Amino acid sequence: MKSKGYGFPRFKKQMKSFVFPAMLKNCLAKDKVKLPQLGWLKIKQSRDYPTGFEARLARIVKKATGYYLMIAFQSLESCPDAPVGKISLGLDAGIESFVATDRGELIKAPKFLLQAQSKLKLLQRRLKHKTKGSKNWLKLQNKIAKLHEKVANTRRDWHFKLANYLCDLTNNIFVEDINFISWSRGIVRKQSLDSGIGQFINEILPYICGKRSKFYLKVNKNGTSQECSNCGSYTGKKQLNERVHNCQYCSYTAPRDVVSAEVIKNRGLIAVGHTVNQNAYRDVLTGFIQSNLFELVKCP
Repeated sequence: MKSKGYGFPRFKKQMKSFVFPAMLKNCLAKDKVKLPQLGWLKIKQSRDYPTGFEARLARIVKKATGYYLMIAFQSLESCPDAPVGKISLGLDAGIESFVATDRGELIKAPKFLLQAQSKLKLLQRRLKHKTKGSKNWLKLQNKIAKLHEKVANTRRDWHFKLANYLCDLTNNIFVEDINFISWSRGIVRKQSLDSGIGQFINEILPYICGKRSKFYLKVNKNGTSQECSNCGSYTGKKQLNERVHNCQYCSYTAPRDVVSAEVIKNRGLIAVGHTVNQNAYRDVLTGFIQSNLFELVKCP
């Protein structure tokens, strides 16, 4: 029987962000913003507020380098669909390379975390000998968090540059519909987490495609490495160490990831019916949301 006055323990949770679901009228000004219950706050405005949009909500995010404010804007204008173009590109998420294209490119990702691993190990070794909760312990924790944030920002910047480069090459982009959560728990978990392939395929690439009016579509992932892109024959399962495709029916030979990208492109073209006028990117949006990030000024 549970004693009176005793219950389950309550653990204090540190919040990293909080949201204001509704914004006040006339809440935006130069280098400052007015938030409910907080009033006017100074910010380092990194860009101009978009014209013709209405501020709908705000989120304050705490990071190692400071506090940031994200404002979501909405417009009642409808967003047109991205049309299917004439030039197509198939992308395969590879193991040896970050992505492979059907044009023969094997794009490798920089080792973002590996480049900072020696410094990270040094800081963590120093942290081990500090008293938990002390000022020196907190200082080292902040240094480690800043290093992780720098790695994440570097990775994200490279993703955006790569997405824009791929959009320069084509009108249509076809990718595999992969569950990257299971990838991060499998045999290639370290490579997938370091490269951020899931973030690139599921978030950044479709965002850039939508922004630049490029057609983006996910196709069935099953059997892309077991099919010949030249004759369409089933070539059987391959081991992970088999990196070259050799078709026993048409004698087509090419890197395995490139052939998979060609199969993905073929499936994408079949899905859109080889047309250039069909709109199949997404439903018409009734509202377009644009996010902007500002850094809050720390008040003494």
